This record gives sequence, C-alpha cells and structure tokens, in this order.
Amino acid sequence: MLTILGFVMIAAFLVLIMMKKMSPMAALVLIPALFCILVGQGAHLGDYVLKGIGDLAPTAAMLMFAIIYFGVMIDVGLFDPVVRGILRFCKADPVRVVLGTALLAAIVSLDGDGSTTFMITVSALYPLYKRLKMSLVVMTGVAATANGVMNTLPWGGPTARAATALKLDAGDIFVPMIPALAVGLVAVFALAYVLGRRERKRLGVLTLGDTRVVTEAADEKETEQVLVGAGAGGTGGTAAGTRRGTGGAGTGTDADEDSDAAAGSGDPADDDGLQVLDPRRATLRPKLYWFNAALTAALLTLLILQVMPIPVLFLLGAALALTVNFPHMADQKARVAAHAENVLNVSGMVFAAAVFTGVLTGTGMVEHMARWLVSGIPDALGPHMGLVTGVLSIPLTYFMSNDGFYFGIVPILAEAGAAHGVTPVEIARASLVGQALHMSSPLVPAVYVLVGMAKVEFGDHTRFTVKWAALTSLVVLGAGVLFGIL
Repeated sequence: MLTILGFVMIAAFLVLIMMKKMSPMAALVLIPALFCILVGQGAHLGDYVLKGIGDLAPTAAMLMFAIIYFGVMIDVGLFDPVVRGILRFCKADPVRVVLGTALLAAIVSLDGDGSTTFMITVSALYPLYKRLKMSLVVMTGVAATANGVMNTLPWGGPTARAATALKLDAGDIFVPMIPALAVGLVAVFALAYVLGRRERKRLGVLTLGDTRVVTEAADEKETEQVLVGAGAGGTGGTAAGTRRGTGGAGTGTDADEDSDAAAGSGDPADDDGLQVLDPRRATLRPKLYWFNAALTAALLTLLILQVMPIPVLFLLGAALALTVNFPHMADQKARVAAHAENVLNVSGMVFAAAVFTGVLTGTGMVEHMARWLVSGIPDALGPHMGLVTGVLSIPLTYFMSNDGFYFGIVPILAEAGAAHGVTPVEIARASLVGQALHMSSPLVPAVYVLVGMAKVEFGDHTRFTVKWAALTSLVVLGAGVLFGIL
C-alpha cells in the first residue's frame, strides 16, 4: 500500500504543478500532508516535517548567502567581462545564444554548485533572451541539463555520495566515466544547436546594432528584426526596432508549442531586469575588481577543498563582500534588499520541499518503492545490474533527493548486483547517469533559483525540459555501455 501511495503522491504533485492547478510551494506542502494522513500517520506529520527541515536547513542557508554573495558580485561588475565575451560570441543569432547558454553553464558548473551556475548564467543571458524575444524555457532547460551533466564532478555531490554509500574511492568512480560524460556534454551542445535552430526559424533574421545574421524564416523569406543600440546584454540600450517580412516571433510551428508558453512570460516588450548589467550602474566597483576576483577564486577553492561547511563559507564570503564593496550601512541594506526576493523565494521552496521529502522518507514510502522496484527486476537481468541501475537512476533521481537515492537505493542495487558478479564500482558509475534530469527535479533547491531569476513558471520548465534531459541521460547511459564502462 505504501508503494502505491508513494507513486500516486509523486504523480499527483507533478500533474498539479504541470497543469498549473497549484503553485509548487503549495503542492510541496499540502499534497504530502494529505498523503501522510491517508497512510494513517498524520499524528507524526510534525515530526517528519521537522526532520526534513533539519536535513535541508544547511542547504537553505547555503543558498541564502550564495544568492547574496553572487548577487553582490554581479552588482559590482565581476562577471561583466565574461558576459561581454559570451555576448560577442552570441551576437544576435539565436543558435549562438543557445550554444552560449550551454557553454556558460558548463564552464561555471566547474565550481560544483548549481545555484551559482544558474545565478551567473541567467544574469548574463536573461537580458539578451528578452531583447531577442527568445523562449526563456530554452534558456532554463539548456542551463539545467548542462549543469546536470557537470554535476557529476567529484566535488559536485553525487559522485561523493555514491563513493560514501558504497565505501569506494571517488576517483575510481568518476575517472572511468569521463568518456561517457563527455559524450553527454556533446549531446547537450547538440541539443542547444537544435533548439537554437528552432528559435532562429521562429524569429527570422535578427540584427543587433550593426551585426546582421541571416537566418531561415518560417516561409523561407527573409525577416529582419532590428534591435537598436547595444543594450542586448543589459548595457543600457533602447530595445526599440522594426521587423519586416512575413516571418517572426508569431510564426511558430507545432515544434515550438512547448516553448511559446514561456517565451517571454508576459509582454515581450517588457524590459524587466534588462538593466542588470548596465555599464553605468551605480553599484559598479571597478577599483575593487581584482579584490573581488581574488575573493571569489579563494571562496571557490575553499569550497572544492571542503575546508569548512559550504554554508559557513558563503556566509563569511557574503559578509566580507558586502563590507568591502559597500562600507556604508545604507548601501549594504540596499544590496540585501535588492536580492531579498530571490532569497525568500528560494529558501521558501527549500523548506516546502522539506515537507515532501520528510513525509516521503518518514512514512517509509521511499524504502517500499525502492524495494518494489528492485524485486521487480527479472533474474535474467541480474548480470546486467549496471545497465539496470543506469536506467533506474533516471526516474529515481528525479523523484527523490540525491541523499535518498545514493544512501537508500544504491546500496540495495549494489547488493543485488553483487549476487550476480557485478562490482559495486560499476553500480556507482551507473548511478551517475540520471544527473542530467535530476537537476530539474522539484526536490533540487537550485532549480528554483533558475526559474525564479528567469521568471519562468516551474511547470513550463518541467514540461519543456524533462524530455530533453532524460534523452541526455540515455545518451550518457548508451555511451557508458558502448565504451564498456557499465
């Protein structure tokens, strides 16, 4: 019964948020509370929720101060050179813009923190997507999938968890997986190219300033959209212009339906957030550029070396960044207030997710679901438990936290594999396959940073991204089998 109710609870949550019948925060709280009562454990709801909050509180603290730290770094201009470089590459070509999204997300993901990746990627590219009237779910989908593949780095979390759960060396797990993961990253860039071509076809011929990009209009005739000024990167230009020809943003085909819903989240002429990288903004601190660069490099180094807990490092970093860059109290309060909305939205979602994970774990639903899945594996597949683990990792890492999967499910799969001669290290490698999809899971706090800053509905992001991220995970799995890794 717990197995059935567990799957029904997850399905009900996903259906309601994708159909926009409930907000993610409300669904994360009310649906598990209802199912906790249905399984007859309503009296323990408070204990389950407090346990979940206790488990996720460090994550909430980390995200809170990470948002403030990187928000301040964006305010003072630390990432402006990177943004300008990406924008020079992107120009006004939708294909280049989407490829630039994948490239920037992959590069920033090297620090192993999803929230950092999403804050920098969205801050850099959101203005350009808005100027060109490109689909914002394309940005969030590509960024999340690229980050998911890169999240398998030993300091990113999943590999370390797998190593800990099975008492293995992280290097023994990760290094042999590099070829398969590299193929997965190539698949992300191929996906970005395909989605960019779709956006290029939907929008027609675009120019930005004096740069002209020839593209394919929907009716094979030239369409031109002129965006006057250099403001596409949030540089203060005026997003005015003209469009001629018969193509354009309104000529989307059925292939674009899943992206049109969130193409602009409202009036496409809305310039909300477009001045975030204005080169004349008052918050710039050019004289402190190298101090901020050194501080950020030191912070990321300490994060990788795990000298102190991540929340503590971000707390100290945020306090130091505010004090040095904005020595006056009024300015510090203004910077915190400027990022308060993101902080509140993300931390609120984390604590709401704590209700979901607390009930799912506390009632025993996760354990019953896992054992049911493992018991359903035919004996004939026993020698192929690596492949089975890879397949199961795709849905399971989406429906539960990494902690739940790696500490609760992977040991069971390893035990089943050992009975058929499959080594624990093969199981550990296979368990990394689903990470491309995991980063869009409603139980991953960083995804709320992504959709919140991009002003995209979580349901729209989910509906658009799941199929592409799942396909990327299957590519990694196929490459692992082909190379003899799994």
